[in-house]
Amino acid sequence: MIRLTPVDVVGLAQASPLITDDEAAASFRAAVRLFSRWGLTDEQAAVLLDLGLRSYRRWKADGPGRLGRDGKARLSNLMGIHKGLRLIFGDSPRVYAWIKAPNAAFGGMSALDVMLRGELTDLIRVRRYIDAERGGW
Repeated sequence: MIRLTPVDVVGLAQASPLITDDEAAASFRAAVRLFSRWGLTDEQAAVLLDLGLRSYRRWKADGPGRLGRDGKARLSNLMGIHKGLRLIFGDSPRVYAWIKAPNAAFGGMSALDVMLRGELTDLIRVRRYIDAERGGW
C-alpha cells in the first residue's frame, strides 16, 4: 500500500522570494538593452513582455509602470535566458545571435520565433531548454 506524506507548504513558499518593484524596474531596463542587442523591433519586444506597443514605448522612454506577477515572471525568464546563454557562449557574439538561429529542438524555429508566440510558457520553454543544455537547473 502507498502512504502519502504531508508536504510542508510553508517551507515551499519561503523558497522563492518575490521580485520587488525596484528589481523589476532594473530588469525592465536590462531587458530593453538586451532587446537592442538581439535586434528586436519595439513590436517584438512588446509581445515578449505582453504589453501593448504604446505602453512598451512609453515605458521604454519613461521607465516602467507597475509590473504584475506575469510581467515580473516574463522579465525573470528573459534574464535567465540571457544568463544561460552567457554561461554557454561566454563573451562570444553567439550569445546574441543564438536567439534568431534555427534550432532543431524547436522544430527548426528559432528561440525568438517560439517566444514570439506570446505566452509566458513559451519563454519558460526556451529558458528550460537553455538550462538543460548548460547542465544547470
